[in-house]
Amino acid sequence: MHFDIITLFPDFFTSPLNSSLIGKALAKEIATVNIINPRDFTIDKHRKVDDIPYGGGVGMLLKPEPIFAAVESLSITPKHEIILVTPQGEPLNQRILENLATNYNQLIIICGHYEGVDERVRQHLVTREISLGDFVLTCGEIPALTLINGVVRLLPGTVGKVASLKAESFETDLLDYPQYTRPANFRGWEVPEVLRSGNHKLIDQWRKEEQIIRTRDRRPDLWQKWQENQ
Repeated sequence: MHFDIITLFPDFFTSPLNSSLIGKALAKEIATVNIINPRDFTIDKHRKVDDIPYGGGVGMLLKPEPIFAAVESLSITPKHEIILVTPQGEPLNQRILENLATNYNQLIIICGHYEGVDERVRQHLVTREISLGDFVLTCGEIPALTLINGVVRLLPGTVGKVASLKAESFETDLLDYPQYTRPANFRGWEVPEVLRSGNHKLIDQWRKEEQIIRTRDRRPDLWQKWQENQ
């Protein structure tokens, strides 16, 4: 998987992309990242990438020319998406991450700023818009990192135990079950006896029941979806 990140702040990605499992995955070239600054594609001496909106209004908009030029400078493969991370996009979920990790080999991510981007970027360049949720952040770099993290961890070789990817929250529309480790007794709080029983059939049954209870209590929307698919 190859990522091209269109960003005004390349340094934002330095530490996150060199840390933890994602850093190891990039070091092993399970995925590769190319960072492009649209300022490098401006043609005026001030390297201007934003301007006031037509019709008036507060804030500034990112201009279309540097963004188009930045994307058009890339070598683009047939299996690609040009993604704008924006509150107006489809809410990111595990199914989207799985789809991107499975069906594409190049993701071009445009990080917005200020009041957003010129509408012509949305209409004539972007192929997909993705949102982290119904809230607004100061920059598009944070959702871009989230998207990269979520996709890379699904690529073969990133996570050591592949089975762990199938036994976690959202894989079956249910939240994850409670988990415990040593000591068995901490400040009087005991690990459930069933988990210490060695009876894997009972453990699996307990975990499934806890997933259902937890999802019903915390995420009624997911619980309803799970019920409909039973």
